[in-house]
This record gives sequence, C-alpha cells and structure tokens, in this order.
Amino acid sequence: MKRILLVGLIAVLVLSLFAGCASPATPTTTPSPTATSATPTPTPTPTGGGVIQIGLQAPITGNFAAEGQWAKQCVEVAAALINAKGGVLGKQVEIVVADDASNPKDSALAAQKLISQGLKEVIASYGSSVTAPAADLYDKNQVVSVGYGCTAVSLTMDKLRPYFFRTAGRDDTQSEFFAKLAVETLGAKKIAILHDNQDYGKGVAEDAMKYLKPYVDAGTTEVVYYDAITPGENDYSAAITKIKQLNPDLLFFTAYYPEAGLIIKQARQAGITCTFVGNNSVPTPEFVKIAGVDAIKGALMLNEPMPQFLTYPESTQFLDAYKAKYNEIPGSIWAVYAADALNALCAAITKAGGTDPDKVAAAMRTMTDAKGITGALLFTDRGDRKDIPYYTYIYDDKGELSLYK
Repeated sequence: MKRILLVGLIAVLVLSLFAGCASPATPTTTPSPTATSATPTPTPTPTGGGVIQIGLQAPITGNFAAEGQWAKQCVEVAAALINAKGGVLGKQVEIVVADDASNPKDSALAAQKLISQGLKEVIASYGSSVTAPAADLYDKNQVVSVGYGCTAVSLTMDKLRPYFFRTAGRDDTQSEFFAKLAVETLGAKKIAILHDNQDYGKGVAEDAMKYLKPYVDAGTTEVVYYDAITPGENDYSAAITKIKQLNPDLLFFTAYYPEAGLIIKQARQAGITCTFVGNNSVPTPEFVKIAGVDAIKGALMLNEPMPQFLTYPESTQFLDAYKAKYNEIPGSIWAVYAADALNALCAAITKAGGTDPDKVAAAMRTMTDAKGITGALLFTDRGDRKDIPYYTYIYDDKGELSLYK
C-alpha cells in the first residue's frame, strides 16, 4: 500500500516507531494432546520464540494416498507432542506439506517446492523410486532429508548422499529374513517369487534370490517361478495361471498393497492354495479391503514391528495421542516411521544447536541417545537406520494381524 507523505516530521517519527517496535510473527502452534513427547528431552535453549519449519513430502494423492494421509497425521501428532514439551530450542515446530502424488516426476516437483521455500530439513518420502529423485535434489541443495517408506539398498549404497537418511530398514535385511523363514521355518520345497519390476519390489526379489541361493545349491529348495507384473493393472490371470501350473508351496509377492490385494484374491479364486507371503509394503487396511478377508486368511506378512505391537513408552504416548484424535491407530508402520523421521530431525537440530544442514547431518550420524516411537534413532555413516528387527505376522479369519509363532 502506498503511503502519502503529509508531513515530513510525522513520517520520520512513524517510520522510526515501526523500525524500533517490530516483533516476530506469532508462531503457528499445533494443538497438543495430553501426552508427553516421543522425542529426546534435552533442556531446550530459549531463543525468543518463533518456529522451526520442517517439510513433509508424501503421497497425499495418487496410488498410495492412504499412506500419505497416515504419514501426514502421524507427523502432525508427533509435532503436537514435541510442541507440548516446549518445542525445539524454544521454538515451535511447524510442518510444511508437499504432495508428490506417488510418482517420481511429481516427487521432483514437490522437492523443488520445499527447497524454494527455504526449508533446511524435510521428511521424504514413501516409495524408493519416488524418494530417489527427491533425495538427489535435496542433497544438491544441502537439505537434510529423512526417508520413511523407502527401503531399496541402492538409496544409500549406489551413490553417496551425505544429507540423506532413513528411519525404515533396508530390503536386504528383509530378504535374508524371508529366505530363512521360507526354508528353515516353513519348509518350502518349491518357491514362486513375483515382483513389480520397480526399484523396491525388484530389489526385494533380487535379494531374496541371493539369500535363497545357498539353499538352492544344497538342494533344500528350488525357485520354480520368478517374474514380474505390471503395476496398476486389474487382471493378473496370466501370471496366476503360470504359477498354478507350477504348484509352488509358497508364493512371495514383493511389491505394494494394491497389486498384492488383487494377486492374492485372484490366486485364491483360481484355486491356488499355497502359502502367500507379502513383503513389508503389503500389510495395511487397504490390502484387506482390496483382497477381502476370506482371501487373506492365513497369509503371512513380513514387516518391522507393526504399530499395534510397539511397546516402548514413547510408542504408548504417541499411539494414545493418535487414537485420541483419530479414534484408531495408524494404518501402517511407514507412517509411524514418518513421525520418527520428525523425532530424529528434532533431536539432531537440538544437538546441532540450530538448523544448519551440515551440523544437523553430522548430528544425525553421531546421536547416541535419541529415542523415538519405534525405538532408538541411530544412523550409520551412509544414513541407514541401525538395528531394525523383522517379524512374521499372520492374518486371521477376521482380517486382523497377529504375530506368527
């Protein structure tokens, strides 16, 4: 708005008053549930109020919108818990959301959006092939990014990304766990493996083949089928017909829940009765809806600790706050890992004494006592989460998961 200069002296006085009396903007505070923070609680250093903005890149729309919505809700609940304890360095935490629509192209656009807003720390994202282009952009612009639903080994091992971390485990750990489960626990003699030819699913499948090789060489088991489907289709009868002809003891599906739901439903309809094992992106409420309860009864799922089985004090505090707001628990562990990405960043910012990306990245690698919803938040030099456990779960006749004994 243009100001009209009426009297020179008055103008000078007004400008002086504005220059001398300007105050920081009132911080935007997330409503705080009556629960304590799930992050470390070092003594905050007061800095006169204000906010610390942290980005969340997630699939708010697209094929995995359910995961994006859960992640957004989990991160917002975690932020409320942090703010209820006084925030970080005396500042309130504010979450800035960018939608990557579950695909690599929009992932790059979402990353550019958050970078252009001047954010120095972000949580990003769900899906390894979606995370990779964003991680490259964040690294190029010296923005610390923490993935929460991206498990491809290549993200940390194929190239050096000094500003990239992840709270989820790696595919090779899951694949090694599967090989032992299939042969030593389940006694499978004939194994079929089906993936979706994308970074995540193909990576799990390839690693599964690697860890099955000693058993195959010893004649303990054989892989009778190894192939890929095209994600996004509705009819997988061609693959299912081939699998049925080979009559495996076990079918291991390594991809995402939309296709997994259709595969197991169509396989059961075709008369395939072998044990179905889904990898860690399958067990969600959406999988149950797509497949139907009858089709998934007895299906086994591999995953890190699912939300309903978390037992840490921080887990209880977080889940209580989440249930108080949404009347349910999060639908997948990945969304909880998004919340722990926030917890890890806040712990690192506290340790670093500010949001300088180099100092925060160094703090992420050297933290020793940061605790989150899913356990200790410790990272390797390459940015991988340390000490991620895997478990086997089984669906019952109500479509509910329990630990497989």
